Amino acid sequence: MMRLCRPLLAATLVALTTPCFAGSLAPEANVVAVNNPPDRQSIIDLLALMSGRCKTLKVAGREFACKAVAYAHGDQGRVNFAVALDDPTDDNHVVSFSGENGKRADDNSYELPIDRMLLNSKHRPKVDGLPVPAEQTSTGVCRQTGNFAARQVKSITCSATDSSGRSYELLFVSDGTPVSVRRIRQTAPSSHDLFR
Repeated sequence: MMRLCRPLLAATLVALTTPCFAGSLAPEANVVAVNNPPDRQSIIDLLALMSGRCKTLKVAGREFACKAVAYAHGDQGRVNFAVALDDPTDDNHVVSFSGENGKRADDNSYELPIDRMLLNSKHRPKVDGLPVPAEQTSTGVCRQTGNFAARQVKSITCSATDSSGRSYELLFVSDGTPVSVRRIRQTAPSSHDLFR
């Protein structure tokens, strides 16, 4: 089930970027054109999709399973650990632990201070057909064990509390499948739109 929802999560994250190209870290990989709204301040320049399961996923006291987990790095330094929730009442339910100034203690550990939660649901306003997340000022931390360069992430733990007192928790454990990492680079807008 998680593999089926990874494309939806990836599309949602990439939709937050300006016109750009996505390609694998391998130089021989195909490049895919992506055309998105130009009004976004930050551009996602690295996207990593992980396979595994959420042993713990709590959103404002409610427990959920997850469909997909992704890491998105913006060109201005903002990082999101995004989680697509397995919510039978809402196919667009995504929460993202978001922060800046993450640090590596060593090659296999990364810590990100969380300063906001991004909350997406079917009830949010849409841009180009995709819901725009609500931002909640928050405090917390995410810790990743593993290494994207080696395409192996063992686990991600996140804990945050928003300014309204709602808590968010994540414990994601990889199934050992190599992480799918994509670098995304900005290009000039083109009069040729591949999606028309």
